[in-house]
Amino acid sequence: METYGYRFSFGPWNIHEGADPFGPPVRPTVAFDKKLAAYKRLGFDSVQFHDDDAVPNLDDKSAQQIASEARALKARLDDAGLVAEFVAPRLWEHPLTVDGAYTANDPQARAYARERSRKMLDIAGALETDLVVLWYAREGTYMREAKDAVTATERLVEALDDMLAYAPGMRFAVEPKPNEPMDLAYIPTIGHAVALGYKTRDHRRVGVLVESAHAILAGLDPADEMAFGLAYDKLWSVHLNDQNGLKFDQDRAFGSVNLRRAFDQVLVLDDHRFYEKGTVGLDVKALRTQKAEVAEKHLVNSRDTFLWLVERVRSLDRAAIRQCIEARDYEELDRLILAHLMARA
Repeated sequence: METYGYRFSFGPWNIHEGADPFGPPVRPTVAFDKKLAAYKRLGFDSVQFHDDDAVPNLDDKSAQQIASEARALKARLDDAGLVAEFVAPRLWEHPLTVDGAYTANDPQARAYARERSRKMLDIAGALETDLVVLWYAREGTYMREAKDAVTATERLVEALDDMLAYAPGMRFAVEPKPNEPMDLAYIPTIGHAVALGYKTRDHRRVGVLVESAHAILAGLDPADEMAFGLAYDKLWSVHLNDQNGLKFDQDRAFGSVNLRRAFDQVLVLDDHRFYEKGTVGLDVKALRTQKAEVAEKHLVNSRDTFLWLVERVRSLDRAAIRQCIEARDYEELDRLILAHLMARA
């Protein structure tokens, strides 16, 4: 299939066992080596990593062990014809970070977050990627009065400044989410993330990642969030998926719930040449009811839907669209878009 210049990635967690908050795994665990072998077979170019995807149990390892394992992984990626798109610190599973990591009230938790983040940066350097993604999973609160939000914002800036100083060649993409696992998140939207970057010591190296579902959970349109990031030249990656309303983060296959919403995301990305700026990342999970032997289809389906929509974007009758806009005939514009999506005259 024609890729139109786009590159695609997903994380190993996107091939998963099907556990959810209300039930255990329903599919057998797939070994990391088997997942790695699937990337090229499925048509993907790069791998998204958490730090402990790359180096398991890194809290229990020395700096030398971490470096050695990260270098070994880089060699495996090279052999497979893959690259690491980014590395992200997994800060939300340690007992210390139950109340947050960078923004925790406990100074021990904040110290742990800083040390873990530096280890993550060492791994990213060994994997030869210049991009880090920061999802602030527990950087929020269940109760407003439990934390001072001004202090929390300052602590996020301090953490970014520390990473910017520690890794001068690295870029940092903040991935907003309005809730889950915390009820109330401090960086819920792309506007918050862009503003946060401008408070750091080097805003040029702080950008954003838009996840479709996270924008929807904030009651926003993912295409507009992407457009805002593009307008500031800060959109460095995307996590495409879909979401069935304001529920838990579902990570449905891209375009599977709302095809027009998916089309609008592709429209803004393609019109602004995102294929020259970054990788199209997927963060999609197989339905819990999917059998193990067909639990990769959500990845291929999402990529193919994106590429089909690129074709729809590039074959739009732009002159007809301009006429509708100039005539302020938005009902006709609406009909034109729907007809084009349905391949109707």
